[in-house]
Amino acid sequence: MKLLVVDDEPNVLYSFEKGLSQGHQNLQVLTTETGKDAIRLVKTEKPDAVVLDVRLTDMSGLEVFDSIRDFDCRIPVILVTAYSTTETAINAMKRGAFDYLLKPVDIHQLRNLINNALEVSRLQHIPALFEIENENTESDLIVGRSDTMQDIYKTIGRIASENVTVLILGESGTGKELVARSIFHHSQRNNKPFLAINCAALPESLLESELFGHERGAFTGADRSRIGKFEQAQGGTLFLDEVGDMSLATQAKVLRVLQDGCFERVGGNESIQTDVRIIAATNQDLDNKIAENQFRLDLLYRLNAFTVRMPPLRERIADLPLLIEHLLVKCNQQFNKQIKLISSEAMDLLNTYNWPGNVRELQSVIQYAVIHAVGEVITPDCLPESCRSVATLDDDSESLNKAFAGLSPSIQRLLNSDEPDLYRILQTELDRVMLREVLQYFHGNQVHASQRLGMSRTTLRTKLASLGLNQETSSGCGIPQD
Repeated sequence: MKLLVVDDEPNVLYSFEKGLSQGHQNLQVLTTETGKDAIRLVKTEKPDAVVLDVRLTDMSGLEVFDSIRDFDCRIPVILVTAYSTTETAINAMKRGAFDYLLKPVDIHQLRNLINNALEVSRLQHIPALFEIENENTESDLIVGRSDTMQDIYKTIGRIASENVTVLILGESGTGKELVARSIFHHSQRNNKPFLAINCAALPESLLESELFGHERGAFTGADRSRIGKFEQAQGGTLFLDEVGDMSLATQAKVLRVLQDGCFERVGGNESIQTDVRIIAATNQDLDNKIAENQFRLDLLYRLNAFTVRMPPLRERIADLPLLIEHLLVKCNQQFNKQIKLISSEAMDLLNTYNWPGNVRELQSVIQYAVIHAVGEVITPDCLPESCRSVATLDDDSESLNKAFAGLSPSIQRLLNSDEPDLYRILQTELDRVMLREVLQYFHGNQVHASQRLGMSRTTLRTKLASLGLNQETSSGCGIPQD
């Protein structure tokens, strides 16, 4: 990937080039001291991101910024200014800058910001294509020829060009982000920004700031105004990943944007208009969350104008050979290997595995197998233990079935007592036993427990609170919950 740094001070350019090259094996850093040369390099080298000083000797940095936006408004531009007044930088961000920093720049902060900018650039410029569209281009592929995947391709084709909100449902690892990017690249907004944010990865206060921005002094640490994703993505597309983990307060603000197209920054009172297409995704059962008063029904109505349901890998196992073939090509290139095929014994194990992590887990399994393969063939001993323990897992499933069969007398008693809401009662008791056992196994570590359970930490904490297990699990363990 390419990064262009523009600054009229040679020592700053030298520091940036040396500091940013470290830790980035595939990053090429281009530098220039003038605005005119920067515009030329943007057009000839097509950098993936730009770090731009606001004041240059030959022309204004904002003029350079406008030229970059005219050429390709999807290139993330990080502005740098040495002046205490940041009004020009804020105005530039309103016009689409990725972010701005004050000099002297913290190199670690800049590195993190550039990493984010490069990822945003990748999502916007590298298309997510259907397998049948690919012609040896650098793209991320949605692979699959099963009837289910064919239906998904048709759905994407029908809705991509329409300016409607889309909700993508599916388990973790099924490829929801790829579908979102495919919709964007086939839309009429594909020459505008595409920004993504994981709603489950940020606490509520930070998520609101990331989405809507904040004014200076809005909260502790808000030493400058900040533009949020709804302003940065003006005219483009905003992908709200794991929208089911969003708090009710943030849901209300997102609902207002969908209804009226306006919002206020955190700590501000100015109403800001935005024109952004929303694509949302979640692995949560939103109907259950609505029943538990954890998700707004009116927001669901706004989000699911069109719905795409991504099937788990176990429901399209016919696509497994094609997916493995595709991943082998990528892994051979990544690890400089020449793996040609998978033995029939190894393939039988992969076919019978349940794939709880879906395509993302399959990718990790193939990477593991390629690294551990000695010759040109992947054999069963090259696979991770989880895939080679299918028989043991089948035995465990049989044991679980016998254990659940022992619940029949209790179910009969509940039926005879005319107890309403039978499913909720049984599900609650099952959750209580299962969550207690899993947390005890991981000594109260909620991060490890949530990963093994296949749910977000937010969902786990909510369930523990509703079952009254928070105090029990934290008091009974000798280490923090996180």
